[in-house]
Amino acid sequence: MLTNVLGGVGVASGIAVGALLIQAIAGTAWSGFGQALSVLGAAIAAVPLAQLAARRGRRSALGLGYRIAALGAAGVVLGAVLHSVVVLFVALLFFGAAQATNLQTRYAGADAAAGPRRATWMSMVFWATTIGSVLGPNLATAGDVVGRSLRLPGLSGSYLFGIAAFLLASVVVMFLPGGVLPGAGVVPGARSVSAGQALAWAMRHPMARFAVLLTAVAHGVMVGVMSMTPIHLHGHGHDLEVIGLVISLHILGMYALSPVFGWLADRVGAIRVAGLGLAVLLAAVVTGLVAANGRVELTTSALVLLGLGWSASIISASALLAGVDSGDVRVPLQGANDALMNYVGAGAAVLGGPVMAGIGYGGLNIGAGLLLIPAAVAGIAALRAVRAGEQVVSAG
Repeated sequence: MLTNVLGGVGVASGIAVGALLIQAIAGTAWSGFGQALSVLGAAIAAVPLAQLAARRGRRSALGLGYRIAALGAAGVVLGAVLHSVVVLFVALLFFGAAQATNLQTRYAGADAAAGPRRATWMSMVFWATTIGSVLGPNLATAGDVVGRSLRLPGLSGSYLFGIAAFLLASVVVMFLPGGVLPGAGVVPGARSVSAGQALAWAMRHPMARFAVLLTAVAHGVMVGVMSMTPIHLHGHGHDLEVIGLVISLHILGMYALSPVFGWLADRVGAIRVAGLGLAVLLAAVVTGLVAANGRVELTTSALVLLGLGWSASIISASALLAGVDSGDVRVPLQGANDALMNYVGAGAAVLGGPVMAGIGYGGLNIGAGLLLIPAAVAGIAALRAVRAGEQVVSAG
């Protein structure tokens, strides 16, 4: 789980300052585009990393993912030095591999778990990310000092911590015993299933369809609102320390209670925890709408709720997908699901800047709330399928 701590530091150290760095170089309207590229990079990396895990085991996939992310973090620093938006945006694509790698670790936890405790094990892997993810944003001020001491643009200094964290994570992965990171449960001799085929299979099965849609929607809502929150707070006069604290509390919400949600999924059913996740996400965007006036306490509450709703949704949806009973579909579907969630997140981040520039932070939260509707509809269909005995994944 040390890899999760390091990976969390690497990703989160860039979140608090990434939008501000883009804003300084390209303006507010482009501020969400950098986060979108990072999320897009995660989407692009998800399927190849899943395929590598299937062929050579989780350890090989995780190590490669963290090394690519370190290269991306170095590229961000170079782009800031050159004041080049092109270099910066390309580097953020590579930086996104870290998120894809961190996400893949939850399936490693499921691979090692017994069926009745699958969600609990997955959530424990998520929980291990908490330490690094909460520490990362609070390194923003230190990163600014370190960057300036090295005659680098101050905001780029946080990415130096990312480089170190990702490289250390890739080294730690090399020493993990092979049995801890198995080859994703691949069935010998099973037919090869593409990402598109896996998603098409999921769309034909109500419970799997709900899990995929819930993952994508929860991530899109979270990324869209979270990526614009630093700009929102900065525009109302709050400094880097306040912004870092708010993002830290948001990420704390994303991971700290994940063992509770995992335990609940094993105890009362993943489908019920999924419903809870949607309800909390709705509460988050309503609070965010009220926080449009820039009050930091309301914005913080909205971001904490956003993290909690994301956690409950992702844990429950991942548990449902880990329970797919078709061995040749399970691993490709995991990778395809991670890719889709990040494509949706990238789209949300791209739209976040123009939406906020046009109708403000409140309008952004209204749009995020509308995204919850298709997931809720799919959830109702999944419940009906459970009652009719049509499910092919466990509802918990």
